[in-house]
Amino acid sequence: MAKLFLFVPAHKVLEVMKKENAIPFDIPNVELGHHCDECSFDAIIKKYELDKKNPELRELAKIVRGADTEKRQITPQSEGLAAIAVGFNLISNDDYENMAKQFPVYDALYAFSKSNNKEKLLTSRH
Repeated sequence: MAKLFLFVPAHKVLEVMKKENAIPFDIPNVELGHHCDECSFDAIIKKYELDKKNPELRELAKIVRGADTEKRQITPQSEGLAAIAVGFNLISNDDYENMAKQFPVYDALYAFSKSNNKEKLLTSRH
């Protein structure tokens, strides 16, 4: 069964959550939200133990955490990801279009996170 993201205004999340039997995400005071220095991406990985099967998700989570929190310097990629996310938001009509446009970026960062020779890839010209 495919899982969906329902985008609703923050003030309506809890109402829609009850109506749709949904899991609230990326709002204050919910399990799959920001906690201390970690973002909702970290919370999803921890809750569903996604890093057990895919340990490279820990590195991707660090990149995302830097982009989605004030810890922009946590990885060299975080600042760029933050700028890319803002740019996609500016050129998208809604959250669904925004996410669809961003998926290839996260796929590429996931591939980078899985790579065993990041330094070489970052210093070589293709």
